[in-house]
Amino acid sequence: MNPMIERLESIVSRYNELGELLLKPETLSDNRLMAKYAKEQASLTQVVETYAEYKKVNEELEAAHELLMEKDEEMKEMAKMEIEELEPKKEELHQKLEILLIPKDPMDENNAIVEIRGAAGGDEGNIFAGDLYRMYSRYAETVGWKIEVMEESPAEAGGFSLISFMVKGQHAYGALKFESGSHRVQRVPKTESAGRIHTSTATVLVSPEVEEADFEIDPNDLEIETCRSSGAGGQHINKTDSAVRIVHKPTGIVVKCQDGRSQHANKETAMRLIRARVYEDHMEKEAAKAGEERRNKIGTGDRSEKIRTYNYPQNRVTDHRINFTLNQLDRVMEGKLGDILAALEEYDQKLKLAGK
Repeated sequence: MNPMIERLESIVSRYNELGELLLKPETLSDNRLMAKYAKEQASLTQVVETYAEYKKVNEELEAAHELLMEKDEEMKEMAKMEIEELEPKKEELHQKLEILLIPKDPMDENNAIVEIRGAAGGDEGNIFAGDLYRMYSRYAETVGWKIEVMEESPAEAGGFSLISFMVKGQHAYGALKFESGSHRVQRVPKTESAGRIHTSTATVLVSPEVEEADFEIDPNDLEIETCRSSGAGGQHINKTDSAVRIVHKPTGIVVKCQDGRSQHANKETAMRLIRARVYEDHMEKEAAKAGEERRNKIGTGDRSEKIRTYNYPQNRVTDHRINFTLNQLDRVMEGKLGDILAALEEYDQKLKLAGK
């Protein structure tokens, strides 16, 4: 049997098995198990449906080729016409199946946690971090995702020295994961009176939201402390020890949350952040051990890697990893990110199909 067909048949078999597992009493009484099986089955649905269509076209082609053996000229002509129509359809479905069979990151369908920091350029770097946050927020609105701010440090001149937020929606992490890296802006700063063009940067780190069941952290590795919230927030925030700081001792990763309404809310948010960051750190180390890049040739997600330039005077945005340029920077900053994200995903698929 053709290796591709063999793999497709095993996927169909697993899909049907999951259907049976979902109906078992022990699954129906366990919400977590039910969600796990339903999620896995949903991830296989498109492959199963496309393969069913591919098999149907194949059967129709075989029937048409049999008709070519008939003596009746009219039947032969009809068979030729059918073959001409079905062959391109078969090829199109074959290519679609190839793409669908590319190994996927199991986290692609998860929510994304995005962290943006103002980097080089002082005030202007922080202002640009705020612009990027607005850009991602606008894009999220257009595709029906929700944004939930988890941690923020507003900067005096505007923007943020740091802002972390959850992007809630289907395939959020899969769509945004290639945004990790250093984003460079070239423009006349709002803080510059002489009108000279400056170059500043902000860094972006995108991690998947990780469920406790998918990645466990040993509670003994965590140091959790409460402290008084700082900054604006009114009387309540200054009188209570509602801020929560968590240190993951083995990696030294630290998160602090103080924007929630209660200590409990801050602790919950901090745990989600620490789990995502420790998971990301773990995956980076695993990939390094295997001698692989974390995110193939598009980029490692390293903060220091310059991935994109936003040139305001020329209304141009360029993604350096795939040599992709759009002369529509104004639209991109308003959240029209779809073309860039699609180009990155397409490039990633081509690399994987080529076995890279």
